[in-house]
Order: sequence, then C-alpha cells, then structure tokens
Amino acid sequence: MSMCPHAPHMTMAAMPAAFSTVALIGKFKAPEIAAPVMALARFLEQRGLRVLIDRLTAAHINDCPYEVMVLEELGRKADLAVVIGGDGTMLNIARTFAPCDVALVGVNQGRLGFLTDISLDTMFETITSILDGQFVTEERMLLEAEVWSGGNGGQERVFDVLAFNDVVVSKGFRGGLVEIEVLIDGQYTYNQRSDGLIVATPTGSTAYALSSGGPIVHPALSVMALVPVSPHTLSNRPIVIGGDSTVEIVVRSADDPRAHFDSHSHFDLREGDRVIVRRYSHTIRLLHPVGHSYYAMLREKLHWNRD
Repeated sequence: MSMCPHAPHMTMAAMPAAFSTVALIGKFKAPEIAAPVMALARFLEQRGLRVLIDRLTAAHINDCPYEVMVLEELGRKADLAVVIGGDGTMLNIARTFAPCDVALVGVNQGRLGFLTDISLDTMFETITSILDGQFVTEERMLLEAEVWSGGNGGQERVFDVLAFNDVVVSKGFRGGLVEIEVLIDGQYTYNQRSDGLIVATPTGSTAYALSSGGPIVHPALSVMALVPVSPHTLSNRPIVIGGDSTVEIVVRSADDPRAHFDSHSHFDLREGDRVIVRRYSHTIRLLHPVGHSYYAMLREKLHWNRD
C-alpha cells in the first residue's frame, strides 16, 4: 500500500518492468468482452505471467481456465491491471484499486477515451512494450468525501466514499435552486444559489465540470476545481484551489438536495448537512504508451482544429 502525499506526476520507465501478476477486467455487462479478454489472457500466459480474471468478466467466459476473483481480491494480488472497456469502467476500477499499488492500463473497445487510450488493434503491441518497460507512468489524484448530518452542528458522519472525477452537490428532482455555503480550509468563502456545485479533480475537469464552464486542468497538477452549475448570480465563477485544501459544503436551503459521486453513487441530503471533500491519501497509477500526449488526446476528444 502506497501513501502518496505529493503532487501527481508523470515519469517514463526505461527498463523491464517487474510485473508478475496481471488482472484482466472487462466492461460490466458486456458479453462481447470475453473474446479480447481471453486473447490477452493467453498472450500473457505465454509470457509466463500469472493471469487473474475479474469475477463479473469471467461470467461471460465459458469454463474460464484462469483464476477468478472479486475486484477487491484482484487489487491485493495483482501488480498490473488491464481494463478493457471505456472510461466509465476505468473510473469504477480506479476507485476500488485506489488503496492498492496496482498499475492500471486502459484499453478501449471503440473510440479512445481520456483514461482508456489504447485501442484493441494495438493492444498486444502496446502491452508488449509495457511489459518490456517502455511506458509512461502518470499518477492521478482522487477525492474522498464525507457527509455529516445529525441536526445541531451536523456532528455524525453518515456516508463516505471515493471519487475519481468529481463530487457534486445539486438540487433534486423537484427543481428549484439549492442554496449552499462554501468554506475552504475552514474559511467562509461564499454562499451560492444555483443548480449545484461541482468539486472536480484534474481528471474530472474534462467531464461534468467542463460542460458547466469549468477549466481544463492538466492531470499532473494537484488541485481541485470548484465549478458552479447554472448559478443565480453570474459573479459566481469557477475557482481552482490547492490539492491540500479541504472543501466544506453546507446545505442551507433546498427541496430535495443530493450529493453525487462520479455519477456512480449518491446520497440524499437535508438542510444543515455538510459535505466535506479533500484529496485522498493514495493516487491512481496509470500506464500510457511511450509518446502519449495529453494535449493530443484533448485535441482528438474535443475536436479542436477541425473545420
């Protein structure tokens, strides 16, 4: 288990990597993932590596000949995990593997993603290079969020979760605005009436935060972006704060407010509840092909320089 108090960064390996156990994880509820997973498993086995298969992925493989484990066990036993799917799959795996020192490689079934930047067509070639030590390592930060409730002072922690992209406090299904109070490192910052507030990591800056007018933040930075969603006052603008900061969001008024975490889980809030967000103590370690360019990925995904 690796504690990572420093800023995320990128490094390039130049010698054979000491990977011995590889976990293979496919997109959830996608039977078509069985063929590429099995092809990669045989390839890795031929190289003398121990191959582990995620239990849900193995459910799509008839008589799976490899060791099958739940995700939490994979995180404890593997030193490299190859995720075949899309960015959503990678988000789920990243949260589960966050406490473990497992390197992650993302293979996309279709169009390349921000996190899954290897195509199926180049999978074997790229995995070979990675096993030979030719790759770029990138560490990315996560958020840990807590919900505190209990009426007077909100002193009881009732929910906690990790987020790789963002934590969002928003209005509920009934419409209307949510009024929140925001404190940064214990200092009152502002009150805001809006559809919600996004606290995004650099990874999440190209997700919901981007569509709400937030800045694109390079993943090597250790910062958080606070992005209002349709604020009632136009002077409520996105701000970027240090990664060591603690953000406290207090619900002051709303019909049925909610906190969302990576759009994966949510918690129903009440007036007076507090959502506390800070950087998680571990980082995610992504491996990219040599020559990987974040800016080229942005250009491709956001269709820059196209007529």
